[in-house]
Amino acid sequence: MLSATNIYIQYGDRILLNHINIVIKTRDKVGLVGRNGAGKSTLLKILAKEITPHEGTITMPTEATMAFLHQEIEIEQENTVLQETMKAFEALQLLNAEIDVLNTQISDRTDYESEDYLDLLQRFSDINERFALLGGESSEGDAIKVLSGLGFKQKDLHRKIREFSGGWQMRVVLAKMLLQRPDFLLLDEPTNHLDIESIIWLERFLKSYAGAIIIISHDQQFLDNCTNRTIEIELGRVQDYNAPYSKYLILRKDRREKMQSAYDNQQKVIAQRERTITRFMAKATKTKMAQSMKKQLDKMERIEVESEDVSAMNIRFPDPPRSGQIVVDCKKVTKHFGDLEVLNDIDLTIERQDRVAFVGQNGQGKTTLSKIIIGILDKTSGEVTIGHNVTIGYYAQNQAETLDRNRTLLETMEDHSPPEMRTKLRNILGAFMFSGEDAEKKVSVLSGGERARLALACMLLRPFNLLVLDEPTNHLDMVSKEILRQAIEDYKGTLIVVSHDRHFLGNLTDRTIEFRDRQLYEYLGDVNYFLEKRELDNMRDVEIQKSKITKIPAKNKNYKNKAISNEQKKLTTRVRNTEQKIENL
Repeated sequence: MLSATNIYIQYGDRILLNHINIVIKTRDKVGLVGRNGAGKSTLLKILAKEITPHEGTITMPTEATMAFLHQEIEIEQENTVLQETMKAFEALQLLNAEIDVLNTQISDRTDYESEDYLDLLQRFSDINERFALLGGESSEGDAIKVLSGLGFKQKDLHRKIREFSGGWQMRVVLAKMLLQRPDFLLLDEPTNHLDIESIIWLERFLKSYAGAIIIISHDQQFLDNCTNRTIEIELGRVQDYNAPYSKYLILRKDRREKMQSAYDNQQKVIAQRERTITRFMAKATKTKMAQSMKKQLDKMERIEVESEDVSAMNIRFPDPPRSGQIVVDCKKVTKHFGDLEVLNDIDLTIERQDRVAFVGQNGQGKTTLSKIIIGILDKTSGEVTIGHNVTIGYYAQNQAETLDRNRTLLETMEDHSPPEMRTKLRNILGAFMFSGEDAEKKVSVLSGGERARLALACMLLRPFNLLVLDEPTNHLDMVSKEILRQAIEDYKGTLIVVSHDRHFLGNLTDRTIEFRDRQLYEYLGDVNYFLEKRELDNMRDVEIQKSKITKIPAKNKNYKNKAISNEQKKLTTRVRNTEQKIENL
């Protein structure tokens, strides 16, 4: 059992955690929720004993183990993916080394009947038994299985860590933690760098996980699928609900309504008694009775309605300058990364005030084409023309991570600001919920969500008529997502948005471009229209389905049904043969 008792944290004049108490049992699956900056990540760091609270204690059984996945990672860059992942089995590797030593000693001995030799054999047997019990014989296979589940291909296992982006390096760290199977697993935004297939694999893994899990996530479906308990942090206090996220929302609303009703009723009783006391005090014969009633009233346990965090960002994109009619024109664009072809001979035209969503599996080229359009990535072949008077604003999915951690918030804004905006920077920070002395904070002390808000604030310092947003909702809490969505709805320029969040994309765009098999497939409607046409229920289905083709791009319309039928037969045969191999194995 993991206990946090009387935990108190204060920064400046702000109380972040106000004498809170939490108990996590050995098989609890907990979702830790709350607004950006409410103290969720801080609480996880306290539980992991990475930071010490100003008051309070953390207790955990001495034999219990813990692992903590957070946004700042340290990893050996020169190791291969598999080498680094196998560090999860350091205890097993020590046992294996001891087995080798014992093997050598046994083979060199000839005193077969001595007590010392028999002790050596017993030690050898015990170590081998423990090695097998901890999964020593299957450790590499288990590592490969988990890495595969998190999206790594067989060819990736022997590549150096330094060849991968921060998001993929985070997956290696996560794989090591899952393989260690600690008693308490703390996960801070584990899905931010995962595609849908990997998220679903992780959900299944965590559902059957034998230990306790505490998860911070703004992915409602992920929380619903992985947790059975929700702890909310709001204005320094915690509320504990024995329910997953969706049910917690209902219980929270019901609880607040009942509390408000009880408060209102009590206020009516108090007001009525106060009137009676005032009336009685005016009569000498009833003064004693009035004083007695006042004492009773003073002793009444008053119901307090908990305050609610209603703070919110105030986002408004500046009015954009007018661009030419054609904003982006891509012709026969192809992109290779070494032997890997991501885009093949694609065409795309975006006109002024078009609102376009890029959807599809990770790795299909959504971010790649976005980077080619804004000019930070070269195409392999083809033409990309940016229209007359087009000014581009770009928000990358790791934008918050690119901020200089050693700069203050105000210095960061100044770095991104044109001269004419310098006098307004503090007001803009205030609109993004950074008020007063927050401006002098270092970026390094901000939570992931707060950094995302700061990155958005930096983007609003200049007017753009083409806005390219790549997964803009990463790290944002539910309320901030809705506010950003409303600001994008009100934006008057041309929009390209990459996202797998159906709720966020709904009614936000008028064109949906699906990236699939190195081609683009266009649907003249929002994401809901696209899903309806593809006969899919949600964005997860989009990113899981790899081979179902319901629309053929214009240049491939000469494909024949017979060719598709033959391909289906080949695939069916391959499936049957593979199933037979599995059965044999």
